[in-house]
Amino acid sequence: MRRGLVVISILVGLLLISFPVQAQDLVEEEGNVIIDIVLPIALAFIMFSLGLGLTRADFFLVFNEPKAFAIGVFNQMIVLPIIGFSVVILSGLEGELAVGLMILACCPGGVTSNILTKLAKGDTALSISYTAVISVIAVFTLPLIVGLSMSYFMGEVAPNIDILGLGITMFLLTTLPVMIGMTIRHQASDMAKSIEKSVNIIATILFVIIVIAAIASEWDTLIENIGTLGPSVIMLNVLMLGIGYQSAKFFNIETAKATTVSIESGIQNATVGITIGGLILASPDGGLSTLSLPSGVYGVLMYLIISPFIYWRISKTNIRENELEE
Repeated sequence: MRRGLVVISILVGLLLISFPVQAQDLVEEEGNVIIDIVLPIALAFIMFSLGLGLTRADFFLVFNEPKAFAIGVFNQMIVLPIIGFSVVILSGLEGELAVGLMILACCPGGVTSNILTKLAKGDTALSISYTAVISVIAVFTLPLIVGLSMSYFMGEVAPNIDILGLGITMFLLTTLPVMIGMTIRHQASDMAKSIEKSVNIIATILFVIIVIAAIASEWDTLIENIGTLGPSVIMLNVLMLGIGYQSAKFFNIETAKATTVSIESGIQNATVGITIGGLILASPDGGLSTLSLPSGVYGVLMYLIISPFIYWRISKTNIRENELEE
C-alpha cells in the first residue's frame, strides 16, 4: 500500500513537471488528451524510471572506458543521423514520414537498451552510463537536427519550430525526471530500491500503450506507407547494430563491450520519438502525429530485429564458457 502511494505521488509530481510543456497549447485551444497530457507524463515517468536505477557513479564510469564510450557516442551522435538520412533518401520517404525517421535517428537509448544489453551478455554498467550521458546530450542535438530535417524534407509546408523551446521541452520531459530519479536513489536508496520494480513495470506498460496508440491512431497512413516505412525502420536498425558491433571490434574492444556499443548504437528510445513527434506537429484529426509513426513502428519491430542478435551473443558466450570449463 505504502509503495503504491509513493508511485502515485511520483505520477502527480511528473504531471506538475510536464504541465508547463503543454500549458500554452491548452490555453490557446482545447488540446487532445493523449498528446497534451498522456504522452508528456508517460515519457517523464519512463525517464524517471531510468533515473531511479542510476547513480552518479554511472556518469563517471565512462572515464574508465574512454575508447568504448567514444566509439558509442560517435556512432549515436554522428553515424546514426547520417545513416538515418541515407535510409530516408534510399527508401524514398518524404515529408512528415522522412522527418519522423530523422527524429527516431536522433533519439537516445533508454531503459530498453539496458535490458537488452543484459540479455545479450553485454556490459550492462557501460550501457547504463551510455544511456545516462547521451540522454543529456540529446537535449541539445535532437532539436537542431530535427529543425534542419523539417526544413529539408518539408520545405515551405514545414511548421515553425522553436529550437530553443524544443530543447527546454526535452529537458523537462527527459533530463529533469532522470535527475529526480537519481536524487531519490541517492537520498532515499532503500525507498528507491523498494519501488524500482513497480516503477519499471508501470514504465513498461506505458511504453506498450504509447506504441499501440501511435500505430492505431495513424493506421491508414501506416498501411499506405508500410511498403517503404517497414523496410526503412528495419534497415536503420540492422545497419546500426552491425556498424556498432564492427566498429567496436575494429578498435579491439572486448566482446562484451562491443555488444554494448552495438545495442546502444542500434536501439533508440521510441517513446521519445513518439512524444516529440506529437508535440511538434499534432494530427489534424486529433490523433498522434505522422511524425510519430516511424518511432511507433520501430517500437514494435526492434524486438523482432534484435532477437537473432541476442540469441547469437548468448550462444557465443555459452560456447566460450563451456570451452573454458573444459
